Amino acid sequence: MSERCLVTGVAGFIGSHLAERLLEEGCEVVGVDCFSDYYPRKVKEANLLRLRGQPHFHFAEVDLCSVDLRPYLDRVVYVFHQAAQPGVRASWGETFKIYVDHNVLAIQRLLEACRGSRVRQFVYASSSSVYGDITDLPVTESSPTHPVSPYGVTKLAGEHLCYLYRTNFGVPTVALRYFSVYGPRQRPDMALHRFIAAIYQSRPVTIYGDGEQTRDFTYVTDAVEANILTLRLKAPPDWQLWNIGGGSRASINQIIALLERIIGQQAILEYVTPQHGDVRHTWADVSAARKDLGFAPRTSLEEGLQAQVSWQISQMGKVDQR
Repeated sequence: MSERCLVTGVAGFIGSHLAERLLEEGCEVVGVDCFSDYYPRKVKEANLLRLRGQPHFHFAEVDLCSVDLRPYLDRVVYVFHQAAQPGVRASWGETFKIYVDHNVLAIQRLLEACRGSRVRQFVYASSSSVYGDITDLPVTESSPTHPVSPYGVTKLAGEHLCYLYRTNFGVPTVALRYFSVYGPRQRPDMALHRFIAAIYQSRPVTIYGDGEQTRDFTYVTDAVEANILTLRLKAPPDWQLWNIGGGSRASINQIIALLERIIGQQAILEYVTPQHGDVRHTWADVSAARKDLGFAPRTSLEEGLQAQVSWQISQMGKVDQR
């Protein structure tokens, strides 16, 4: 058996896919999740179905903010920190404390536990939200970071903590800035999941703004591949981070039209006021990830959406995805 890996947020969208891929690569996986109530627990339990019972997968229900984390790092060589409180629009107001706990305190405690451990690589799942509403596109890793949501602020804080622990204590940290990840098991609050459900069920599709805002969409297996590629670095680099985009930039209106064609039904569109914290455009320059990691997105937007539609329709009636 090869290396032992820790995956936090393993019951989540990306975390569950990543854990499955690590097992396929011959790794032993320790998966932890606290089952926060941001969306239904039964959705997350469904994400674990292919993992539970596998001999080299070990699961623990763990709150990173409150328990001694060192036992979960026993013999761990690679840490993939996917756990976070998600959601731009929900991060305002009184709920901000939840974001601070899950997105700042949790990673600080995990990094602290990694001090002096045998961990060779700590991979932090960051977000394109750290850039904010930037207009100089596509963004590179050296573009300014001015997040426009509390969520983005906490994700940027996580990057700074990774840098601090690498610089001061030698914890070998790197970060991946995900751009709009989608695909099977996407969280029920995310836009594509909501669009598919509404179109399929002939309900209004709520679009914030005019629909001409664009996103760089990244299929989940491409995001997972970026994590796997960090395992193959010849030597851990100095502190470094990479944009992970799918090369499938499209407007929301274009996405709706594509989903109408895939599902075979016309959408009922309802345009409403833009929300605080939403950015107008995202577009990733992934040349650094291509050069350093050999990263190249492989799934086209149409292929990825077809896969998500097929999965999502198959789940309706099995698990309440709302």
